[in-house]
Amino acid sequence: MDMEILIISGLSGAGKSKAASFLEDMGFYIVDNMPAAMILKFAEFCAGSSSRYDRVALVYDVRTASSFTELFDVLDKLKTVGACRMLFLEAAPETIIKRYKETRRRHPLRGETDSLEEAVRREREMMEPVKERADFVINTSRTSTAQLRGELLRLFGKEGERGAMTVNVTSFGFKYGLPLEADLVLDVRFMPNPFYIEDLRPKTGLDEAVSNYVFSFQQTQDFMKRLEDLLAFTLPLYAEEGKTSLTIAVGCTGGHHRSVAVTHALTAFIRQQGYSVTENHRDMSRSS
Repeated sequence: MDMEILIISGLSGAGKSKAASFLEDMGFYIVDNMPAAMILKFAEFCAGSSSRYDRVALVYDVRTASSFTELFDVLDKLKTVGACRMLFLEAAPETIIKRYKETRRRHPLRGETDSLEEAVRREREMMEPVKERADFVINTSRTSTAQLRGELLRLFGKEGERGAMTVNVTSFGFKYGLPLEADLVLDVRFMPNPFYIEDLRPKTGLDEAVSNYVFSFQQTQDFMKRLEDLLAFTLPLYAEEGKTSLTIAVGCTGGHHRSVAVTHALTAFIRQQGYSVTENHRDMSRSS
């Protein structure tokens, strides 16, 4: 069976649905609330189907649990014929209680208990054998959404995407508005403006003459040194946080000269740091 099966289990309110959404973005085919008795049949169907089902994640929780013994038997059988692993998500009782009170959702065991606290306690006891069989356990009590995504990417991302972050550097002109997708905005309007040099005005920051002019000033060189130090420090932290895409927008007045030259140089620096990076110039082709 040339396929990967991941069973997502865990406590209600611990983040199974959110994890499933992230895994779907990573290429997994998601099936929610599948009883253990149906997992083997579904695995057989996937194995005989197209490549759409070569990575499958099945969400299994207390609502579908008739017998954990049945689930464990299925796990043992799947492990003998292919890659099958189980992810278990948990959180501290006080965290789960807080989440349920904030969302006003009903805990699946609430109807069988006298209080939400009792429902959370009982489910934790019930699911302990499943947690013990899990290949991976993630505690989401203090895990942000970005951190959860980053951890899933590290554990289950394909080669080349684990821990990867794509950086997009784009130049723009403030006179045309800020790029809405920007995570970081840098204003380089303090730099001497090539627009006022007659020979440079019709050129762009990609032309060597304009670039040489912009970088001939000490203030530009000092700015770039400080900016490179800042990015060398922060880019690994963004990646560690689980951010998969970062957009840096560099702006000058019209988006033709200074921002273009700085964007081009900054792209080269980020590439040297080992990141996948793209370079764009939003307003460079606009008429002045």
